[in-house]
Order: sequence, then C-alpha cells, then structure tokens
Amino acid sequence: MLSESVRLIAEGAGAAAALGLAAGGWSYAALYPQSQIFGPTLIAPERIGEIALTFDDGPNPIWTPKLLEMLASHRIKATFFLVGKYAEAEPYLTRYIADSGHIIGSHSWSHPNLALAGRKKIREELYQSKHMLEQITGSRIRYFRPPFGARRPFVLSQARELGMSPVLWNAMTNDWKDPSADDIAERLGDKVDSLGRRGRSATIVLHDGGHLDPAADRGPSVEAAEKLIKRFIGVRRFVTAEYLQWGPKPVSVSTR
Repeated sequence: MLSESVRLIAEGAGAAAALGLAAGGWSYAALYPQSQIFGPTLIAPERIGEIALTFDDGPNPIWTPKLLEMLASHRIKATFFLVGKYAEAEPYLTRYIADSGHIIGSHSWSHPNLALAGRKKIREELYQSKHMLEQITGSRIRYFRPPFGARRPFVLSQARELGMSPVLWNAMTNDWKDPSADDIAERLGDKVDSLGRRGRSATIVLHDGGHLDPAADRGPSVEAAEKLIKRFIGVRRFVTAEYLQWGPKPVSVSTR
C-alpha cells in the first residue's frame, strides 16, 4: 500500500514537473527577446560594429523633443516605436520625428500584453496603430515591436500580414525606473562590448515615454543615450532598424 502511494506521488510530481517545463518553454518563446521559436524577428546582425538605438513608449511631449535635439546634435538617426494612442494625441511631434529622418515603428495601440490577448484584440491593436501612424506621417510603417516583447505565433504573423517586420533587441536595462543615467549607460555599454566580443552588433532599447504615463520622466534615459553615443561614436556605426537582418531560421510552430 505504501509503495502504491509513493508511485502515485511520484507520477504526480512528474506531471507537475512536465507542466512546469512546458510553462517555462512557453515563457521563453513568448518573452525572451532573442527567441525565434514563435517565428522570425529582427534582432541584430551577426557582424561587429553596429549599434541600433531604439526608443519605446513615446511620443513623450516633454522628453521626446529633447531627445530629438540631442540626436540631431550628434547627427544620429534612431528608431522610435510609438504607442498609437499617444501618437494620436501628439500628431505634430510624431510627424517631427519622421521629418527629422528617424524611423517610426508601431508599438501597438495601447501597449497590452499581446501574448495573452485574443485574435480580435491583436488585429485591432496592430491595425489601429499602423493606420494612425501612417495617417500622421504620410509614410508606410514597416516595423513593429510587441509591448514587453510578448508575442505568440499569431502576433508575429499578423504583423507580417500588415507589412511590418517584428523587431526585438539584445541589449536593455530597466532604464524606465533607474534614476542614474551613468548606471544605465555603463550597463548598456558593457552589453555592447560583450556582444562585440561574440561577433554581434547591438540593438539597444531605451524609453522616451511610459506606457502608463505618456509624460513620464525620461531624463535619465535621454542622458544615458547621449553617454552611449559619446562612448561609441567613431568606434561603432549607429544605424536604424533598416540595417537589421533576420535571425536564425525559426522552428515551425502553430499559428495560435
């Protein structure tokens, strides 16, 4: 009787472990920026010497203009992944980003976790944001970054169906809550150096806005961006999302 109880406990533990592994695998595929399991995404080219500065959650009426001024002073072009509803509220600023020569991509309409959203919600978030950004800028929106990096196969396939390439990253810190520009810049700079030693370029994420507060204080992030530029200008080439390339061939999965 005792041995039967032990067997049942062991089988239950095995099932729980299998569920845990499955959940862990799904989380990796859905949330890890460099995962290609749910479909191909643009990350960074397998070549040394390039840095793609990307900024999420804007436009921010306070900090995005200061960021644009700083980038212009160094003649650097970047990629801005804008939240659609914030772009609608700041059409002149959104157009100014594009007119300044930067690339604008979609960061969805309202910044939900799309890995957990229904298909209708996903379609609405991607279409509404892309449509609004194209109306404001007069240019085709060709890039998409899922909020939180969260995706599943349908999110990526829907983005591509709308003519947008999904873009993730390989260098990020918690700049949205770190008050120290020095710390943000140092950690990101070290990541860039580490990637370079492994033969890879860097796609950096910083935030000029906040998905919960469009006017969030992004002073440290803007200052950190300038520190990174000063650290690597003349040593690395600063590029936009247009210079990224597809990652490894993805594993075939369903389109749920």
